[in-house]
Amino acid sequence: MGYVTSLFARKVVAAAGGGIDAAAMLASVGIAPEAPWDPGQMIPAERYYDMLERIADQIDVTDLPVRTGASMRLDEYGALGLAFKAATTLGASYARVERYARLWTSVVEYELRPATGGTLFILHRAGERRLGMRLSNEATLASAVSIARQVCPVPLAPVEVLVRHPAPRSVAAHEAWFGCPVRFGADLDAILYDDETLARPNILGDEGISQYLATHLDAELSELTRAPALVTQAQAAIAQALSEGTPKMAEIARGLGLSARSFHRRLSEHGLSFQGLTEETRRDLAEGLLRDESHSLAEIAFLTGFSEQSAFTRAFKRWMGTTPAAYRKDVSRR
Repeated sequence: MGYVTSLFARKVVAAAGGGIDAAAMLASVGIAPEAPWDPGQMIPAERYYDMLERIADQIDVTDLPVRTGASMRLDEYGALGLAFKAATTLGASYARVERYARLWTSVVEYELRPATGGTLFILHRAGERRLGMRLSNEATLASAVSIARQVCPVPLAPVEVLVRHPAPRSVAAHEAWFGCPVRFGADLDAILYDDETLARPNILGDEGISQYLATHLDAELSELTRAPALVTQAQAAIAQALSEGTPKMAEIARGLGLSARSFHRRLSEHGLSFQGLTEETRRDLAEGLLRDESHSLAEIAFLTGFSEQSAFTRAFKRWMGTTPAAYRKDVSRR
């Protein structure tokens, strides 16, 4: 299961403006609207794509990725944002992203690759290119240019932007923002920069600070790589326990050989909570069971830890914006 930083969801919702219920959108991906913004809080990537698609059902999202990308600020990205700013050149800044992007997301990898006319900064993201993913990819490319402009001492424009999926109904906003041709239907999701641009010194570049921050990021990355095993094991234990009702943290921790306090600490170190992980596991289990028509809605309610089908229906509608029956019917049509 892949994750992205909650910062992305908050930025998209803010850029969408008054045409949506912002609090409900954030709640649908497990973000408390009133809580402080925390880039360390992770949300499931599929929930993020679901949210983008719900937004697309309510407003015109043609230029939403561009507006989202334009709103990104390096200071909001934590230590990696500082490292991007402190790198000595723009090429070195992007090299930091290439190495440490796992701190933002587990579903995207970045690559700097020499190419005709300069160097490509490539976005690699596996999976079905559903609408939510397409919007996310466009926003990611726009964000990459936005943060580059924040460290560049002169106006910056790429040579070309490449996007794998088909073009939206209008690309005027995209080309106006990037300041260069934007080619949809390409073989890659990437930004092409000329070598002079990547070699230009950053405004606040400082090799000493950059190396210090790299050491800090290496430690964060090392710690992060230990998270998936714990999360996967915890989700499996939660899923098995759900048919007996809402799982207790102490019982799940005990089954994993941890004290409740240690379990809570290790989850929080990775931006997760037991309540959020339980909710996420319930949603994932419910979606999977709804795709299997051999289970009745009452059985699915029981298997996901609800004492009544009505409670399950209310929870599912809060998660997905639709009822379990409507979701199952929609899935069967695809």
